[in-house]
This record gives sequence, C-alpha cells and structure tokens, in this order.
Amino acid sequence: MKIKVLIVEDDPMVAKFNRHYLEQVQGFEFAGWAASGDEAGRMLAELEIDLILLDIYMPRTSGLQLLSSLREQGSMVDIIVISAASDNASIRKALQLGAVDYLIKPFEFARFQAALSAYREDHALMKHREHLSQEQLDKLLRLSPGTEEDKGGALPKGLTEGTLESIWSTIQKLERPLFSTEDITAGAPISRISVRKYLAFLTEAGVLEMEISYGAVGRPVYMYTVAAEGQGIIAKYL
Repeated sequence: MKIKVLIVEDDPMVAKFNRHYLEQVQGFEFAGWAASGDEAGRMLAELEIDLILLDIYMPRTSGLQLLSSLREQGSMVDIIVISAASDNASIRKALQLGAVDYLIKPFEFARFQAALSAYREDHALMKHREHLSQEQLDKLLRLSPGTEEDKGGALPKGLTEGTLESIWSTIQKLERPLFSTEDITAGAPISRISVRKYLAFLTEAGVLEMEISYGAVGRPVYMYTVAAEGQGIIAKYL
C-alpha cells in the first residue's frame, strides 16, 4: 500500500513542483493539496494521511502552528518540513514537534528523494514490526557502528573527496565573500551541474550559507558564503 501524502503549501506553483517531485519517488501517493494550515486541518479530518509535506510561511495559520495543534490533538501524522525558513528557532521547533526531516528551499531533487526514501524505509519498519532490535532502532535513528563524529563524515553517494577538495580549494581562493556557481566553474574544471550538487551538499552540511539574489530581469541567482563554522565542518570530509 502506498504512503498517502498531503502537500501543505500556499504557493500553487511550489505545490505543483513538490507534487511533480513526489510522483517520481516510488511508494508514495499524492492525496491532496492544502493552501493553508486551516484548510489542511479540515482535510486531515476527512482523509487518511500518512505524511505531510509542510511549508512554514503561510498566512493565518503557519506550518509550525498547524504542527503544534496536531500534536496537541494527539495526531501522529508524520511531517517533512519543506520551507525557506532556515533560522535555528524554526528548525528546532519543528524537530521538537516531531518533524522527521527538514528541507530548506531551494533544494535539489536528490535531497528530496533521499528524504522520502529514508522515510519510506522507516515507515515500513515501524508499520510491520511490533518490537525492534537494537540494529533496527539504530537504523531508524540514522546511527551505524563505527561512524562517530570524530572519525570524519561520509560523503553522499555520487560525491567524491577529490572533487570536493577541488571545489573547496577554489572557494578558498575567491577574493570576495559572496560567490555563485559560475564563480566556481570559472576556477575549477568541473561542470556546472556537478558544482551545484556539491554546493547543495555543503549548504546542507552547514559549511556554506545560501541566499537568493535577483538580477535586473528578475532571474534568481543563488549566492553562497562560507558559514562561521564552515572551516571546522569541512574538515570532517577532507
């Protein structure tokens, strides 16, 4: 049986975009779209939903208010937050209220797919097992033997240490704090698509911070800067 998903997002274009991504991941079924927290509450009372893809910035009832209300009502529906909210307070609150993952807009499809694939495995394990072994519990908690923090970080599949080192070296040589994908491709013999993948990983890992800049024609440009703790974090991977 497929996992039924409700998308809660006030921007119809973003909701359509998320649905398109969702339908590319096996095991999930689009069950509906709510444009507000209030509408989501009404739909949840009528529909059987396993997972909500939840935005935070919405009019009237925010995503965090909806999530808090659901928990107060005893709802155990699972939540993956997909939001532009990247502040510590919002992220901490969402996780405290039981969000199983948190994606910061804009994000790559690979990150979205990873979030849903991990959730699909967890959902199957929890649904079909009354009791868990320590190994199964560790898997749910994303723990594995011998991967303590001091042993270094593992790169996601498809990323290599050599390419990461080349990109990081290029970033270190830049003369200005803000840079774009094009700035990296100009200094390293790596394709633009690959550079974007590595910058997305570095942003997710906390090495970089990202902001959106709009040019004269309104086209968004993603600009990056090294986070205050970036030097310490990157050391885990190189």
